Amino acid sequence: MFKTKNLVHDVKDVPVSWIFEHFCKLKEKLNGHDIKIKSLFNAKERTPSMCIYLDKNKVYKYKDFSSGKGGSAIDLVKEITQASYHKAASLVVEKYNDYVLHNNGGYDVQEFKLASRYKVSKHVFRSWNTSDQYFWTQFNIGSRLLEEHHVRPLEYYVLVRTEDGRDIELVIRGNYLYGYFKKDGTLYKIYQPKTLDKKFIKVSDFVQGSEQLKDYPYLIITSSLKDIMALKSLKLSIDYVAPDSENSLIKKEQMTEYLKKYKKVIILFDYDEAGIKAMDKYKEVYPDVRTCILPMSKDPSDSIKDHGPKEVFTRIVPIINKKLDE
Repeated sequence: MFKTKNLVHDVKDVPVSWIFEHFCKLKEKLNGHDIKIKSLFNAKERTPSMCIYLDKNKVYKYKDFSSGKGGSAIDLVKEITQASYHKAASLVVEKYNDYVLHNNGGYDVQEFKLASRYKVSKHVFRSWNTSDQYFWTQFNIGSRLLEEHHVRPLEYYVLVRTEDGRDIELVIRGNYLYGYFKKDGTLYKIYQPKTLDKKFIKVSDFVQGSEQLKDYPYLIITSSLKDIMALKSLKLSIDYVAPDSENSLIKKEQMTEYLKKYKKVIILFDYDEAGIKAMDKYKEVYPDVRTCILPMSKDPSDSIKDHGPKEVFTRIVPIINKKLDE
């Protein structure tokens, strides 16, 4: 006999973890850990960029860095089905009740506890080598820019997290590991460009490039420190900063200061859907900024690698000048 006591009539009674498991077709049960899958909104994606994570209120949410979409489980169903909230909620209830009827009573609901996350506990430097030189110079980034922005090669770094009262350590080694440091020597990010699933390890909040401003009249906010250095190699009289990522808005207090200090503030993010959406978000929150696109490769540094600094200079100067004249 089928058990019907677990049937629901309100989407609020459907376990959030079940919604993600069902509509994302997950092969594993969510039990408090975070997972990363390929984007449901970008069929061409090769490296998984969609995160399903437990927030501070112990509720699962998602963030898709490929498309810029994110939010609750119902937000996800709305995006997948392109339906209204009411229709998406009705679909979730229908699918969940069908699951209950075909699984003899339904879904085992459990209370999640936030899993301890790995944190960088140690790093060890090494000397620069010819492989490093080849990697950075293809973006027109030389030793002067790397030194100015306190980028240093790492032999390895150590990740640690606590589980059941004991520390678990992971030692990460590789040929292309770089630490991003503040002037005072504090590590704020690790960059591992040859790692497909996690190129950046964030250690602390920091607006990249903020310690190297030259007080030029104009400011460009771009996607990454690598883009800052690549653009600086073109020797334009412009200051550059970058947030932690395209999806991290610079805080209002800091942006207000930039808008007062500079004649124009321009957002130049990646030439893809996620980058364009992130620029639109900045424009929505900060109407006084300008946005521009470099329609070449994915980002300014890749454009320099693929087309050369002279070609990028020729293409980008009129684009920037047009925005400065607006």
